[in-house]
Amino acid sequence: MKHIIYLLGLILISGNYACQNSSSDTSQSLSQNTVVADKPLLKRYHVKSGIVKYKTRINGKVMGSTIDGTGTQELYFKNWGDTELKKSDEKKVTHINIFGQKKTEVENTKTIDKLDNGKSYTVDEKNKVIYVRQDPTMNMMKNMKQEDVSDLGESMLKSLGGKKIGAGKVLGYTCDIWQIPGGRQWIYKGVPLKIQMSLMGITTTNEATEAKFNISVPDKYFMLPDYPVQQMPGFQNNPNQTKSMKQGATKMRKMSFKQYKAMLQKEDPEAFKNMSENDLKMSYQLMQKMAQQMK
Repeated sequence: MKHIIYLLGLILISGNYACQNSSSDTSQSLSQNTVVADKPLLKRYHVKSGIVKYKTRINGKVMGSTIDGTGTQELYFKNWGDTELKKSDEKKVTHINIFGQKKTEVENTKTIDKLDNGKSYTVDEKNKVIYVRQDPTMNMMKNMKQEDVSDLGESMLKSLGGKKIGAGKVLGYTCDIWQIPGGRQWIYKGVPLKIQMSLMGITTTNEATEAKFNISVPDKYFMLPDYPVQQMPGFQNNPNQTKSMKQGATKMRKMSFKQYKAMLQKEDPEAFKNMSENDLKMSYQLMQKMAQQMK
């Protein structure tokens, strides 16, 4: 379901106010403390630092299967979000009942992602390695000379069909509530405290259970496992891929809904099979708006 995952990623990046195939090992280790620049590369939040803990709930039905999941997330950031680390621990149970055949699948997923002065780190626990690359979103903002990403985030939400519908409180913090295609976000000074998304019959809710801002966040919260570091394929140093993305955006702007459906059915049949007509229209509209933004 690569198209849908990509779309949701774009929406969440907007709300967060966020190729060379080299796999050579380096001798670098990230167990040491993070080095933070005196001035942030980009101001991602309107609060200087924070610790937020979330609870995740996933439930719904798809193609005869019932999905139920729970999880936790932790967010640590300082220097206006220029340095940030996210941890998640999720368990998803899928009860499958097809043609009278029943079985249960359990999936446990743990992730650690870090953003530090424009670089993105992803921990691969299975292979005991850390992948690093220049973060494409941060680079895009830097190239646009947009230092305050939170302000740009509101513009992107609006361009994606988002609408500020009021205010509400999460843990006592007054948040702007944004209605977005497929869900809602509760945002406090650029930091999402609650996100609720529904797509293809599956509803995912991620809501803060603890939140503290403008506090001292110790370096230990930004430390990564002592694994070898490998360069991760990225967008920033590949002119051919940049050109390809621009060509794809141009093609998308000219594409009709009927042509989009045919393309999705061919390139991503799994997603197409599980999507309603309304889901297809929503994804088409989002892709069209993103393509317009890439002019």
